[in-house]
Amino acid sequence: MDLSGKWALVTGAGRGIGKGCALQLAGRGADLVLNDRPGSPDLANTVEEIEAMGRQCVGIEADVFERDGCEQLVSSAVDGAGQLDILVSNPAYSERCSFLEYPPELFEQTLRGTLLAGFHISQLTARHMVERGGGGKIVFISSVQAYLPISHCVAYGAAKNGLNHMMRTIAVELFNHRINVNAIEPGWIDTPGEHETFGAERIEAEAAGLPWGRLGTPEDIGKAAAFLCSDESDYVTGTILRVDGGFVYRECRRPEVE
Repeated sequence: MDLSGKWALVTGAGRGIGKGCALQLAGRGADLVLNDRPGSPDLANTVEEIEAMGRQCVGIEADVFERDGCEQLVSSAVDGAGQLDILVSNPAYSERCSFLEYPPELFEQTLRGTLLAGFHISQLTARHMVERGGGGKIVFISSVQAYLPISHCVAYGAAKNGLNHMMRTIAVELFNHRINVNAIEPGWIDTPGEHETFGAERIEAEAAGLPWGRLGTPEDIGKAAAFLCSDESDYVTGTILRVDGGFVYRECRRPEVE
């Protein structure tokens, strides 16, 4: 999976899954444009890590929850890199709340930060890829919550399900431009955000009951992204790759029979 000579744009790359994807792409020879939110405390450190690997890396702060922020990001990325061959679209926003109490403005913010942000950044990047010619790779980071109706996540699940359908439609429309468009559905991944939400003690307890005996890692998702961004996946488009260590089937195991 040699990505030498390719420039990749990865959003939400300061930490967590975005960073995991960026590091795996860089490890396979890609140069990177990394994005994180304005004022990110993490972006500069990730840029330094990738530069230490011998890759070119540009960090750009921009609010990809808004169209203007996406336009600024893609324009600056093209100016800095000269071309974009790969997009890993990783914007997301989520706050847990019961359906009966869910504030309408929070529902709208979740859709804006998860579904609409994915539309904006992918459309702008795809326009550049089409104009440049030569194909490209677009990978959306979705979630098993697109499949599982998890309580207190009504907006996030709806947004990720919409993202999956949007991905398929984009894939169909970009066939003739030889731009591969796919999505990854992570399961429960060990990220700083998950530790902030659940705490280390609960995560450790829950991990023991998962099929693989652990949470997934950003590296696990990054490896899948590297495959979908490489020539090895040339015949793969419009596909959802679930990377969850069996998370969605964790209740399907039969009891041991003596």
